[in-house]
Amino acid sequence: MITFRELGLSADLVKATESLGYINPTPIQEKAIPVLLSGTKDFIGLAQTGTGKTAAFGLPLLQLVDAQKKYPQALIICPTRELCLQIVNEMDLFRQHQEHMSVVAVYGGASITQQIRDLKKGAQIVVATPGRLIDLIERKAVQLQQIRYVVLDEADEMLNMGFQDDIEFILENTTARESTWLFSATMPPEIRKVSKRYMNQPFEVTVGQVNTANKNIDHQFYLVSHHHRYEALKRLIDFHPGIYGIIFTRTKIDAQQIAEKLTRDGYDIDALHGDLSQPQRDKVMGEFRERSLQLLVATDVAARGIDVKDISHVINYELPDDVEVYTHRSGRTGRAGNTGICMSIVTAKETYRIRTIEKMVKAPFHKLELPSGKDVCRKQFYSFMDRLLSADISNDNYETYLPMLQEKFAQVSKEEVLTRLAALEFDRFLKYYENAEDLNVRDNKRDSQKGKRGEARDNQGGRSKRNFSDGDTVRLFVNLGTKDGFYKASFLQFILDMSDLKKDVLGRIDMKEMNSWIEIEKSSAKQMIQSIDGKNYRGRRIRMNDANSR
Repeated sequence: MITFRELGLSADLVKATESLGYINPTPIQEKAIPVLLSGTKDFIGLAQTGTGKTAAFGLPLLQLVDAQKKYPQALIICPTRELCLQIVNEMDLFRQHQEHMSVVAVYGGASITQQIRDLKKGAQIVVATPGRLIDLIERKAVQLQQIRYVVLDEADEMLNMGFQDDIEFILENTTARESTWLFSATMPPEIRKVSKRYMNQPFEVTVGQVNTANKNIDHQFYLVSHHHRYEALKRLIDFHPGIYGIIFTRTKIDAQQIAEKLTRDGYDIDALHGDLSQPQRDKVMGEFRERSLQLLVATDVAARGIDVKDISHVINYELPDDVEVYTHRSGRTGRAGNTGICMSIVTAKETYRIRTIEKMVKAPFHKLELPSGKDVCRKQFYSFMDRLLSADISNDNYETYLPMLQEKFAQVSKEEVLTRLAALEFDRFLKYYENAEDLNVRDNKRDSQKGKRGEARDNQGGRSKRNFSDGDTVRLFVNLGTKDGFYKASFLQFILDMSDLKKDVLGRIDMKEMNSWIEIEKSSAKQMIQSIDGKNYRGRRIRMNDANSR
């Protein structure tokens, strides 16, 4: 494999990359850097987010600009404050052996006075968001006449955010530029128009295919009814105990409401949307990067430019309308060679859009079933055991308390200690999921087969459309009812899980506050009674018997 040293970079830049542990360039770096080092060629680089584009243009810029000249010679324009700061942080790492080189960030939401002071100190490279840059131009705080290189990073996102006029204004007023470098994940027609108008026979490099999704990402979708969307979201989060990700919503109202509901339900989460002030936004992003927050609920506009490492999952609470938006959403995970998962919660009416996106991004989508309550509990319990076994107990301070613990637990068996420990951790969790209903919506073919077998029920969830012959069924009595926290769907799931019977052996279910009656095929009644009668539910004994024998 080729190394950075072989790309034509100067010794100080090679030394910086090696100290950072970068030996072999990524595909976009390998293809872009030799072209950009010439300094005279316009360039278009099409590559997904997380493929190393900052180094692809940052390293050549640091080699081309003159550190002895204390004025801006290169301009990097990007869509958001977060990306602006990220680029400057990476450039600072690359220039660690270039003593007189200065890179300054200018962006909205921060003191423009301080940014003007930073520019006056002398900066060779300016990284800017479009709006703040134009403010500085109008104040004559930054001069474009001596800009030799202009980089448009995340160009498609800037156009989506409405910055086309600002970008064209900047390009029209950088008359001395020797080359323009455009980097983008997608190539919509608007970008193609800008490139034709302001670039001269650009050298174009594509890593992967335009609009295609990152191959390191597993694309999954779950079919649910609309009113189960939030419960499905919770179940997906709970089934992945170590999840660190972003939940995407269409509107800022949805983002705020979902974040508030999940916070009330005990999750470490916050929202990122357009109504937040810059200090609020900085606080949320700081907590997310530090992993004080497990999840971030964000709108597409608010999330643009976010680059957080090691995001394990992206969840589409609703699918976006635009395929390019899906590409950007999913691209938040699976970065820098890591694998990631993008999960979408969809209704039956939206399945055609999954197929459309699948064709456009040229990546397979896997239809998965939402896990059952038992599956979630099992997954959480295994995670708890792993954390328990991997806990660091090397601290000598624990030895001080060990005799006290041994005395306290002298009469308690190891099994009981473990049971009590699990009860402290899981009691509320197990109660929530023990009667959880099946949230999956089956496909039409399967539904029609169920209808033929008589499994479909009416809107009350109680009456079977299957007609049992006289003498084929018995009615069972059970001392569980709505007062125990059941509704018909959860009660049905409970008795089927306990008995390991299929739903098609059941007929009508009548629920009252204290008791319930179940119509069941005579041949299956004995198995159900043996499975449920005498068991305990929330501390009391279940009674089940033939209703006619009472």
